[in-house]
Amino acid sequence: MTLSGIKIVAKQEFRVRLRTGRWRWLLAAWFVVVAGFAALLRYSLAIVREDSGIAAGNTGIPLFGGVMLFVLALALLVAPALTAQSINGDRERGTLATVQATPLSAWEITLGKFAAAWITGLVFLGLTLPFVVWALFEGGVGPLRALAVLAVVALLIGVICAMAQGLSALFARGITSTLMSYLLVFALTVGTVIVFGLSLSLTMHEKTYTPTSEAASNGIEPYTYQAPQPQYVWWLLAPNPFVVLGDAAPAPPSRINPRTGEEEPIIEMDPLSTIGLLARSTRADQDDYDKDALAASPAVWPYGLGFNVLLGAGALWLSANRLRTPVRGLTRGVRIA
Repeated sequence: MTLSGIKIVAKQEFRVRLRTGRWRWLLAAWFVVVAGFAALLRYSLAIVREDSGIAAGNTGIPLFGGVMLFVLALALLVAPALTAQSINGDRERGTLATVQATPLSAWEITLGKFAAAWITGLVFLGLTLPFVVWALFEGGVGPLRALAVLAVVALLIGVICAMAQGLSALFARGITSTLMSYLLVFALTVGTVIVFGLSLSLTMHEKTYTPTSEAASNGIEPYTYQAPQPQYVWWLLAPNPFVVLGDAAPAPPSRINPRTGEEEPIIEMDPLSTIGLLARSTRADQDDYDKDALAASPAVWPYGLGFNVLLGAGALWLSANRLRTPVRGLTRGVRIA
């Protein structure tokens, strides 16, 4: 496997994509949609800022968080389309065998196709940079936080591209691999939340409420109740891309809390911090739950991101394995050239 071989395949993939001509319109549509969302969000923040209590110099915090979550949602819709038919589509058109007959190895073909798709996804992400800069000028968001969040989104785009490419190598028909790619995205985003919620019923633990002396004097007696223990099933929620992004985002700037007198991060109306704290609360021991100490509790994102990266790496291995020649067996109805 050589870098030059990967470049050859990637350049060929770019030529095929540019030849269609529709990518210009897709890039333009992406920019317009993100711009419209950012403008509407900024307008909404201007209306609710007085009631929310967020300072004028920190408007960039909810603006940046909202835009990046929206961009991640769009990326999860676009990324599968970049590679869901990259292998079986070429096989159906009869062009894959021509590439396999060259000295290029299976890994060079796999990584070349993956690199082309990932770079295309990064171009889409690059179109959101003006809105990231806008959030930086609004205040409250530092360059390091912006770079960290962009890096996580870029990595997640690559993971989804790799998974979709693996499905493209696994299934013979492009329509099937495309459908399965979107089902996989649904499973990671919505399915993890559903499974986590349903699994909480399996962790019910009986607790006893002991009233304070003042409550007891008012006639309130001790009682028992069933409470879920999410610290046993938090890992089901970890692979969720939105949980990974929210928990991996560095903490926003701090300020002095007038109630406690301590320095605390500004999390009002910050969707990234809210998601991160909710994710970390699932790992906290519910018997010793301390809301103020959640920011320092164990993180969830390393496990979720690591799982996704391993899944993407496994999909690339599957792609390379399916592209090896000579082929010992073919699925019914699959053409060679």
